[in-house]
Formats: sequence, structure tokens, C-alpha cells
Amino acid sequence: MYDGANFERLTAAALNPGLENARPMERTKTYRYCPQCGAPLQLANLKPGEPPRLHCGACRFVLYLDPKIAACAIVRVADRIVLLKRAIPPAYGRWVIPGGFVDAGEPVPLAAAREVWEEVRLRVAIGPLVGVYSYPRVTTVVVVYQAEVIGGRLQAADEALDARLFGPEEIPWQDLAFSSTRDALRDYLRARAGANPPLRPAIP
Repeated sequence: MYDGANFERLTAAALNPGLENARPMERTKTYRYCPQCGAPLQLANLKPGEPPRLHCGACRFVLYLDPKIAACAIVRVADRIVLLKRAIPPAYGRWVIPGGFVDAGEPVPLAAAREVWEEVRLRVAIGPLVGVYSYPRVTTVVVVYQAEVIGGRLQAADEALDARLFGPEEIPWQDLAFSSTRDALRDYLRARAGANPPLRPAIP
């Protein structure tokens, strides 16, 4: 999991559209100077139809605030699913599937496997894609895979208070941390039952 305090503040709601501090416009207040020449950055509409962007009037550099990618895995052990209880904010003490931010240049499936090992000490083989989850006004895109255990022993490790196995009927739906966790688990269970995942209309 990413540990930068400032970035954590900016993306505290990255996986939960109910939290307001993930709005992209608020991120523009963090960056004040051009990373190329050091001149002050300005916020302005550069192209019709696009959101305001930070740019440098001196060297014309444009700072694009691109989204972060999070890689997660639904890890199955027999007929049960691995969930961990978060030891850090946001959503301290709530349950999630293993996952975290992808490092620059890191393949997304490998990032999912790395996060599983770091958080619950299981070696996994990454399987099919469950889904890609994004929400209005949030700055993280969540990619979720299925995964099978090939080694290790389940335990609470990095930034986890607890790690347990839950049957489908035991999942603590009211105590899950993020919307993406709920949506991914529902899509996964529907697929396991042979049902098609629901269509989610795009909302501009």
C-alpha cells in the first residue's frame, strides 16, 4: 500500500465516492509550481469541453492530474473469500479485498499478486478479470482479478488488523470499506452463480 501522507489525504476517498476529498479539482490546490522551470502554475481552461488544467505560463508545460490505478484480488480458498480488516485510514477497521496502488511500470496483475502477499502473506496465481471500477469525482481506477492460492499462510500483515476467510453468506456487507469492494464481490458472486454482471450506465 502507498504510504505517502499527502497523497493519502488527496486520495482518501479514491475507492469510495461518498468521500469528498477525492474530487480532482481539490488536487489542483496542492501543486503550485512548474516541475520543469519552477514558475507558478495557473489553473485555466485550455481547450473547450475539457476541465480546467494547471499549466505554466512561462514554459507552457501542462500538468495533467491523471488517475491512479489500484490492483486488487478476490482470493478464493475452497469456497471462501479472503478479506482483511484495514489498519489505516480511510475506512479504518473495515473489511476489504487485498489490493493497493500500482507502481509506475509495474504490470497490473503482478501488482495485485504483490499486494496480496504484502497484506495477507498468500502467494497467488492471478486469474480472470472480475471488473474495472471507477466512480464520478474520484481519482482512482480499481482493477479487480480473481486469484487462486499457490502458497503462503493466511495472516494479517502490512496495514491489516485481521485477515479471515468468509463464505458468500458470511460476507460483512454492511462493514465493507469501499463501493468498489462491494461491487467487485457482487460481480464475482454473480459470475460464480452463472449470472451476467449488471450493466452500469456511463454517467458524464
